[in-house]
Amino acid sequence: MSLGLGWKLHGDGKTPPPGEVVRPDERLSWGRTAGLGAQHIVAMFGATFVFPLIMGLSPQLAIMMSGIATVLFLLMVKGKVPSYLGTSASFVGGVAAIRAQGGTSAQVTGAILVAAVVLAIVGVIIHFAGSRVIYAVLPPAVTGAVVMLIGFNLAPVVANVYWPQDQWVALIVMFAVICMSLGLRGFLGRISIFLGLIFGYLLSWIFDGIFGHISSFSPGVGKITEHARVDWAGVKAADWLGFPPHTGTLGPDGHPLVGWHTPDIKLAFVLLVLPAVIALVAENTGHVKAVAEMTGTNLDDVMGRAIAADGIATVVTSAVGGSPTTTYAENIGVMAATRVYSTAAYFVAAVVAILFGLSPKFGALISATPGGVLGGITVVLYGMIGLLGAKIWKENGVDFGNPVNLVPVAAGIIIAIGGTALKITDSFELSGIALGTIVTIVGWHLARLLAPPHLSEAAAAEGPVVTTPGVYREPSPYDEDVKPVVR
Repeated sequence: MSLGLGWKLHGDGKTPPPGEVVRPDERLSWGRTAGLGAQHIVAMFGATFVFPLIMGLSPQLAIMMSGIATVLFLLMVKGKVPSYLGTSASFVGGVAAIRAQGGTSAQVTGAILVAAVVLAIVGVIIHFAGSRVIYAVLPPAVTGAVVMLIGFNLAPVVANVYWPQDQWVALIVMFAVICMSLGLRGFLGRISIFLGLIFGYLLSWIFDGIFGHISSFSPGVGKITEHARVDWAGVKAADWLGFPPHTGTLGPDGHPLVGWHTPDIKLAFVLLVLPAVIALVAENTGHVKAVAEMTGTNLDDVMGRAIAADGIATVVTSAVGGSPTTTYAENIGVMAATRVYSTAAYFVAAVVAILFGLSPKFGALISATPGGVLGGITVVLYGMIGLLGAKIWKENGVDFGNPVNLVPVAAGIIIAIGGTALKITDSFELSGIALGTIVTIVGWHLARLLAPPHLSEAAAAEGPVVTTPGVYREPSPYDEDVKPVVR
């Protein structure tokens, strides 16, 4: 069917034989498809509600809107690109900068909405003009630098907000996530962030029982207070069924988690999140290429459509106060492990996510995540986001012996990480991620223009950008449940 809703039964509807894959337009029996949908829910779950928490947005609304965004995405790509759209990490740095300047939740989602429109326009351009147009503007040296500065710019958020709330829980959770991500095999290894959240929640509850309340700085209150690590008063008071509330409970950083609301667009804040568009282009490109490789299908003709679909989905989610979305690498891991690429499983996962989003008690449970737990998790997550930039450089053979790459990228990264500001007027300045991105892009093209021909041509020849999206590790031959696909 034109919208990709007509699935053919693969074989007898059971596990595909060795060497075969279940293609996007096929499915297993509905019982098995439902089970696969549940796996996709678990895989996307941790990051999809962690990132709204640290952006000060409603995790309940984020979960519900991620399901709606996934349905929209699958319909717009006509079922050719199996993917779950979870909360994007690429916007976290820009949102942190907005919050640091006193921006409201409405201004956060307003900035995200504009960035989403830009992403959709970029997708349309790629669809009609081809991806080489984007690569000419954003070569691998630049794209890797932007992804890196987005991640590393978040280091002060960990150091100043979450880690100090409960340093010992944060330290233990950090090592637990590291051990689980590498020590567990297959599917469990790919959901180490989710398992780390559960572990941290349990550890905080045990510490409350053994050591009593903790005395730590509460950012929301602005002073040191004595409080329990795990406080379920909001969970007990919440209803089992209902829409995400308009005003949420306090988040782990002590600030309110605002529910559904109307965005407010402010130009200065829009500039802070626009660099995320570059990261999302790379993420979506990597996702489409990964699916194409695993299914043996040429999906270049749907590349622009997928990027535009992600942009449109984020426009829809942010229009009601929800979180930005992106295609998830975690779910690529599930597909690689099961060899099932059926979009039917993603429709099942989307419906389940929407149902989860209709439970305020579920949202309150997520919102009660102790700050120390997020301290341990974010120190790993933010670093991994930053190192994805290095991964882009490595995969595309970026040569930092070439000053065309070295000089502007070095300047842009230091400006972003250090929070350097450029005051334009009394009421407007560029700083951090926004300024670092502009310096990197403009500086690279200026350097290439001024450089000798052999250096300029060498820098231009690198690429195109190919990276696996998300912040989790890719399936490895060491994973016990990953079988090679034989075509």
